[in-house]
Amino acid sequence: MSATTSSLPVPAFPAQGVATERPAINPWVIAITVTLATFMELLDTAIANVALPHIAGGLAVSYDESTWVLTSYLVSNAVVLPLSAWFSRVFGRKRYYMACVLLFTISSLLCGFAPSLSLLILFRVMQGIGGGGLAPVEQAILVDTFPAQKRAAAFALYSMAIVTAPVIGPPLGGWITDNWSWRWIFFINIPIGIVSMFLTNRLVSDPPEFTREVEAARRDGKLKIDGLGIFLVALGFASLEVVLDRGQTEDWFGSNFIVAFFSIAIVALVAAVFWELHHKDPVVEIRLLGERNFAIANIFYFLFGFALFGSTVLIPQMLESLYGYTATDAGLVLAPGALVIVVLAPVIVRILPKVGIKPLIFVGYVIFAIAMWRYAGIDLHTDYKHIALIRVLQGLGIAPLFVPVSQLAYSYLPKHKNNKASSLTNLFRNQGGSFGIAFVTTYLARRTQYHQSVLVAHTTPYDPQYQSTLNALTHYFATRGFTIPDAALHAKAQIARLVLQQASFLGFMDCFWLLGCACIIGAPIVLFTRKIRNAPSTQGAH
Repeated sequence: MSATTSSLPVPAFPAQGVATERPAINPWVIAITVTLATFMELLDTAIANVALPHIAGGLAVSYDESTWVLTSYLVSNAVVLPLSAWFSRVFGRKRYYMACVLLFTISSLLCGFAPSLSLLILFRVMQGIGGGGLAPVEQAILVDTFPAQKRAAAFALYSMAIVTAPVIGPPLGGWITDNWSWRWIFFINIPIGIVSMFLTNRLVSDPPEFTREVEAARRDGKLKIDGLGIFLVALGFASLEVVLDRGQTEDWFGSNFIVAFFSIAIVALVAAVFWELHHKDPVVEIRLLGERNFAIANIFYFLFGFALFGSTVLIPQMLESLYGYTATDAGLVLAPGALVIVVLAPVIVRILPKVGIKPLIFVGYVIFAIAMWRYAGIDLHTDYKHIALIRVLQGLGIAPLFVPVSQLAYSYLPKHKNNKASSLTNLFRNQGGSFGIAFVTTYLARRTQYHQSVLVAHTTPYDPQYQSTLNALTHYFATRGFTIPDAALHAKAQIARLVLQQASFLGFMDCFWLLGCACIIGAPIVLFTRKIRNAPSTQGAH
């Protein structure tokens, strides 16, 4: 049963109890409408990453201070994600979704005009609150709008937005900041937000089942504000996000700042789990993880976010720092992989009923792992073509993952749980991304230091290869007009630079190898899933 809509214009905030018939509006129009805002939110996050140096310069602050522009957004986003299902029930799904789009659009405008870093951070918090509710509500709308047999195609569209937005963001952000101003990375959200608000208002309605459940809960007095649950969940995930985002720069547990926030996160999250398990109407319905397929699907979402976002951060950083690529060129290396996913998404939808969910997920994670290990086998002479082809291979691994995993997640859940389920799936995917980014930044720094110490141990006057290289470089600089002492100094500096470059390169290779190991974990886990019921009439989430 699809979400009820009407071919006639509907008011911005429709009455919750209105029952309508099957919508005359094409469900694909609804799908594109709700995907638009999610794409905007994910695109904006990726664009802001490359604009940090410009923001720091424009607001006369240090680069380290400017990183709070990212941290503040991620923290508020992480807080709202698990609470979005509860907000949808309190305000109505359509109302809450439109409020999120409106808040995101207004805060984007304020970010663009922010005169100081403190105000920019405040507006980014507002932006994160608005953006955090978009993806979970969109996923719930898609589940209710499309019947079970057509839901895979809707998830394919959703997966395109999730994968392509982070790819388009860096080159687009680099081009905007280089040619206009960093403020325009926020201004471009405004027309998209206005269009999204207009279309959502006219096309989207809450499904009757959802409306009846909320009204029944209100009548029975069950729809009460779980103040303690909201506080514990918000405090726990906000503190955890601060730990993940600032851990490397603050030297992790060597910093009292990180230890304090980590302690708060652990205490708050453990208390939240205990409280939510014993609450009659929990803000986050943890009991849903008791359904095996849903729990395993969330493991897949976590691994997917971990490897995808970790590699998306690593690849441009490696190309810019070691290969001399510009930010735009490094971003374009990611484009072929996104193109493969877009092309293959409808193919996956077609073959899914014939091949089945398990084989596609198994093959997807194996190919994903192989792509990561292929990255771990390149060298400093690998050209653009080969790096882009490995990204294509990665796209071949990602394409069979998202749609089957989404189908798996909702395979045994009753329909009235779709809203709460979407909050959890998006939470696991986002937390996977946060853990993946924190892991690669930390592991890269640690492994680079390790390899540098090993290489430096061999750069001594007693090492024949070092001495030979030093003499060759000294001779080279001497023939270019340097005095012998200056030529020797330049030769040593050149060797030091080469050592650092090699150490950094080996650190990147180690990261790619472990990302591959994380991906391969997903392949055997699929064997533990329950068999999917194919008949739409018996499927719980249709």
